[in-house]
Amino acid sequence: MTENTQTPSSPNSELPTQYAPAEVEGKLYERWVERGYFTADPASEKPAYTIVIPPPNVTGSLHLGHAFQHTLMDALTRRKRMQGYESLWLPGMDHAGIATQNKVEQQLAEEGKSRHDLGREEFVERVWQWKEEYGGKILGQMRRLGDGVDWSRERFTMDEGLSKAVQTIFKKLYDDGLIYRAERIINWCPRCLTAISDIEVEYQEDAGELVSIKYGEGEDTLVVATTRAETMLGDTAIAVHPDDERYKHLVGKLIKLPLTDRSIPVVADTHVDPEFGTGCVKVTPAHDPNDFAIGQRHGLPNLTIMDERGVITVHGPFLGLDRYEARSAVVGALREQGRIVAEKRPYLHSVGHCSRCRTTVEPRLSLQWWVKVETLAKAAGDAVRDGRVSIHPEEMSKRYFDWVDNLNDWCISRQLWWGHRIPVWYGPDGEVVCVGPDDEAPTGEGWVQDTDVLDTWFSSGLWPFSTLGWPEKTPDLAKFYSTDVLVTGHDIIFFWVARMMMFGLYAMDGEAPFKTIALTGLVRDERGKKMSKSFGNVVDPLDWMDKYGSDAVRFTLAKGANPGTDVPIGEDWVQASRNFANKIWNATRFALMNGATIEGELPAPEQMSATDRWILSRLNKTVEQVDAYYEDFQFSKLSEALYHFAWDEVFDWYVELSKTTFFAGGEGAKVSGRVLGEVLDTTLRLLHPVVPFVTETLWTTLTGGESLVVAEWPKDSGFRDEAAEAEIENLQAVVTEVRRFRADQGLQPGQKVPARLDLGGTALAAHEAAIRQLLRLQPEGDSFSATATLPVAGATVALDLSGTIDVAAERKRLSKDLAAAEKEKQQAEAKLGNEAFIAKAPDNVVDKIKGRLAKAGADIARLQAQLDALPAA
Repeated sequence: MTENTQTPSSPNSELPTQYAPAEVEGKLYERWVERGYFTADPASEKPAYTIVIPPPNVTGSLHLGHAFQHTLMDALTRRKRMQGYESLWLPGMDHAGIATQNKVEQQLAEEGKSRHDLGREEFVERVWQWKEEYGGKILGQMRRLGDGVDWSRERFTMDEGLSKAVQTIFKKLYDDGLIYRAERIINWCPRCLTAISDIEVEYQEDAGELVSIKYGEGEDTLVVATTRAETMLGDTAIAVHPDDERYKHLVGKLIKLPLTDRSIPVVADTHVDPEFGTGCVKVTPAHDPNDFAIGQRHGLPNLTIMDERGVITVHGPFLGLDRYEARSAVVGALREQGRIVAEKRPYLHSVGHCSRCRTTVEPRLSLQWWVKVETLAKAAGDAVRDGRVSIHPEEMSKRYFDWVDNLNDWCISRQLWWGHRIPVWYGPDGEVVCVGPDDEAPTGEGWVQDTDVLDTWFSSGLWPFSTLGWPEKTPDLAKFYSTDVLVTGHDIIFFWVARMMMFGLYAMDGEAPFKTIALTGLVRDERGKKMSKSFGNVVDPLDWMDKYGSDAVRFTLAKGANPGTDVPIGEDWVQASRNFANKIWNATRFALMNGATIEGELPAPEQMSATDRWILSRLNKTVEQVDAYYEDFQFSKLSEALYHFAWDEVFDWYVELSKTTFFAGGEGAKVSGRVLGEVLDTTLRLLHPVVPFVTETLWTTLTGGESLVVAEWPKDSGFRDEAAEAEIENLQAVVTEVRRFRADQGLQPGQKVPARLDLGGTALAAHEAAIRQLLRLQPEGDSFSATATLPVAGATVALDLSGTIDVAAERKRLSKDLAAAEKEKQQAEAKLGNEAFIAKAPDNVVDKIKGRLAKAGADIARLQAQLDALPAA
C-alpha cells in the first residue's frame, strides 16, 4: 500500500452510471501528453529506465502484433515511472526501403510513369512527399492504444541524425576491414529488382515439378533430380559423396552436359547425401547457395544464365525466355533426346517468395556489399554467455546461440533508390573511397557514388543508440544508454536482435544495447491459427477499440502474454475484458456512493473488522505477487492475479460482505469506508499500467489526485493477518457450499429460505448477518423444520426446504452421484496401489491421479452429508 504523495483536490463521488470509453480515452491521452508526463529529463537525478520501440514500418498500420508488444512495453514503462524512475519509452519509425519504394512506384504506375522517368533525385523527393502525406499512420493509432511514449524524441531512420549515425558506423566498419564488396549468392527478387534479406523471404508449399535427368553416356551415366530444370544450363559440375562406391570411378572424369556443347567434371564433396535420391547433385554455382559453396571448394566457374528479371541470357534456343518458360522448354528438349528418366507433377516443395510482392525469389550470384560478422557475432554471443545481457525466457537462449554462433556474412546492399545510399565513391582509375559524415566526397570527372542503398536492417541495428544521439556524446546517450529491456517477438531474434547486439557492442565499446531481451510469442486467432488475409482471420485492433475500448484490448493481450509463447485471441475474450472494466467502474461507483474514501489515516487493525483485516492482508500479498510477476515478465500471471483479486476478492466478496456494515452506519461504516478507499486506491494503481484509461478516471475521482501516470506505485506494507484470512476463508466455504446446495436443489438465487445457523464456538458468529444476506436466508420461524443440514467449516446450516424439493428424486440423484464418486475413488486407489504403474508413470501423471483421489474423497463427504441432511422418505 502507498500513501498518495500528490496534493489532492477534493474527491468527486459523481460518476456516470455507465463507462463510455470513447468519451474518455482520447481526452485523457491528450491531457497526459500536454502535461509532459511521458517526456523524460536527462538531467534528472532519478535512475533511468529506457525502452526503445521496435520501429514499425512507415508504410504500416497498427495490427494486433503491434498492439500486443506495445501493451507490454507501456505497462513496463508506466510502472517504472510510478516507481520513481526517469522512464523513457522512445518512439519512431523505420523507412522500410522496399515497401516504401513499392508504394511510390505503384503511384507512379497509375500515372503511367516509372521511377526512371523521374530520375533518382526527383524520385527520392517524391518518396519524402509520400511519407509526409501518407506515412506514419501507425503513430496516431499508437495514441489510440494509449502508448506512453516520449513524442518529443520521435525518430525516423532516415532523419538527419540517424543518417549521420549510419554513415559513421559504415565508415568505421569499412576502415576496420569489417565491410567488403564481393560476389556471393543472395536472395534476389525479379520483381523488386533488389537483393532481399532472409527475413523478407517467406516460404510456402508450391506445386512444382521434380524432373530426373540423365547426364553422360554409357558407363559414365549419372542421374540427377531437380525442381529447376532451366538451371542446368549453368551447371559446371556433378557432385557425389567421396565415399560413395557407386561413383568413385567417375570422380575426376568429364561428362557431357545435355543441351550444350560443354563437358563438366564429376567432383567428390561431403555436402552430398549419398542416401538421398541417386546420390548425385547437379552443381550450379551462380544460382544456388549450396552449389556456390561446392564451387568455391573445387574452383568451379560461375556461369550466370539469367538476368535480374529472371530471363535466360545463354545463347541458344532458350535465349530471351522467362525462367518458367525456359523450364518447360528445357524439359521438352531433354524429353526429345530421351534424357528424362522420371517426372513427378505436382511436386509439393518449399519455395521462397518475396514478402513484398509474392514473387518467387531467385538465388543469384551478385556483386554486393557485406559485413564480416565473425568477430561481431562472437561478441554478441559472449555478452549473453557472460551475463551482461539476459534472454527471457531463458530457454530461448539456445535459439539465439544457434544463430550467432553460425552466422554467415551479412549482405547489406540493396538495389533501390530509397534508403541510405552507400557512402563509397569510385574513381576513373579504379579508386575506391569510403566517405564519413565529416569527409568531403571526391569530385571531378569520372567520380561516381555507389548506386546501391543499405539494407533497412542496417540502420535499424543502430536504433538503441543512434536514437539517443550517437555518434555525438549527448546527455540522452549518457543517461539512457544502455536501454533496460528490448520487448520483441521471437520471430526476429535472428534478424534484428542479433544485429543490434553486434552493432551496439561494436559502437559503444562493449556496452550492450540492452540489459534484458524479453521475447514474446506471436498473436494468433482463438483457435491458435496464424492470422493471415488468406485465412480471413485478420483482426483490425482499432475495430475492437471502437467497440470495446482500448483498455479491453490491452487487458486481453496482457492476459494472454506468457513469455515466448504464442497468444491466441478472440473477440469473446475482448468482450470479457470489457466486462471487467465495467465491473471496476460499477464497483467503484458503488463504493463512492457508500462512503469509500482515502481521507485520514488508515485505522489501526484493532479498530477493523476481520473482513477489513482480511482484505488488507490479501491486498499486500497481491502487491507482492504482482511485483514478482513484473520482474519476471509474467504478464499473463500478473493480469490474472489482478483480475481475480479485483473481481473475486474485492468486488464479489469484500464489497458484498461490507454492505451490511455500510447500511448499518456508525463507526464501523466509517472504518470500512476508509479501508475500501485504501483497497480501491491501491488496486487502481496496480491495474493502471495495463488498463490506464478506466483506472485514471476512477482514481482521480476517488482520490482527487493529479494523475495515476505520476502517482506512486504501491508498496507492500508488510501487513499480514493469517487469522483473518482463515476466518474469511471459512465464511467463503460456508457461503459457497450452501449456494451449491441451493443450486443442486433447483432453488432460484433470490429465493428466500428459512434457516438456522449454528455458528457457536467459531469466529463466524460475528458474520451471521452477512451470511444470511449473501445466502438469502430468513430467520427460523415457529414452524421451522429442518429438511437439510449442512456441516461445513465447523459450522452447521440447517435449512427448511419443505415444499420446495422432491425428496425422493433428490435422494435418487445424490445416490447416483455418490456411487460415481465412490467408483472414481476406487479406480484412483487401484492405480496408485499398482507399483508397476507408479514406477513407470511420469510424476505429473501420478500427481494428477492423486488429485482425482482427493477430489473424489471430498465429493463423497459432501454428497453423503447432503444425503444425511435430507428428511426421511
